[in-house]
Amino acid sequence: MAERKVALVSGASRGIGKVCAIWLARSGFDVALTARTVNPGEEREHSSTLRKSNTLPLPGSLVETAALVEAEGREALMVPADLLDLESVDRAVDTVLDKWGRVDVLVNNARYIGPGHMDRFMDTPLEILDMHLKANVIAQLALMKRVIPGMIERGQGTIVQITSAAGYGDPMKPAGDGGWGMGYGVSKGAFQRIAGFIDVELGPQGVRCFNLSPGSVATERIAQDMAEFGIPNKGAPADVVGAVVAWLATSPDADQFTGTNLEAQFVCADRNLVPGWPGPVRYQNNIRLDESGTALNRLEADIPAG
Repeated sequence: MAERKVALVSGASRGIGKVCAIWLARSGFDVALTARTVNPGEEREHSSTLRKSNTLPLPGSLVETAALVEAEGREALMVPADLLDLESVDRAVDTVLDKWGRVDVLVNNARYIGPGHMDRFMDTPLEILDMHLKANVIAQLALMKRVIPGMIERGQGTIVQITSAAGYGDPMKPAGDGGWGMGYGVSKGAFQRIAGFIDVELGPQGVRCFNLSPGSVATERIAQDMAEFGIPNKGAPADVVGAVVAWLATSPDADQFTGTNLEAQFVCADRNLVPGWPGPVRYQNNIRLDESGTALNRLEADIPAG
């Protein structure tokens, strides 16, 4: 009997996380799914600004993603957790290790959802910035602390960090007018630094860690919430990111990229991982070009749905 392969995907109720779970299941992994939303229609605060509340239900849930994983012929395990509650993160990993005994692939996709994401610096209290750092950096490190010992023991393991261009590039417009808040950019910048440290310290023991920047991706939450902040839902399909995550998890050819930052859309196009997808919008001298080669007005960074 073949040995079980296990992936743990955070932020798996919708968007990029949901699609990563499906592609990993398609690649032979049983998938543990964590997020806050367990059942369809749950009401949770997801406003990106301090100026108002928004608890309208978002599309997607762990129950629905689990059904999609099982439709691929693999097992799904729902382990709800909140990135701002590190005890819940610990409990989630405990459940996975108690049931399946291992995590071979960790996809750190979830991020802070809430006020401050689209607020400007002087309008954002320090405690909100601290929440960004806790949810977007410390919670991921907590997950890694729990799964890495098993990876070292087995001599192999893969961690994929879903990063963002906001972690290494400045917005062209202020938050709320097409840009993003400092909490998002600063926390993603810190998150961006993790993979290199893991590669230097743990790469010789078989732990691979990749930064994967999605680029602009169309997701359910962007469609519902982001138009008012000047963020269009016109990005690449989330399958592009899912396909690259599955490739990183399974291909020895990915070994050469451990510890580095990869642009998901270009990796996908170069390897034809999603047949029929025409590929990303290309850039020339940092100017975004449309399919005809005409320069567009501004560089669009990704705002992942998490």
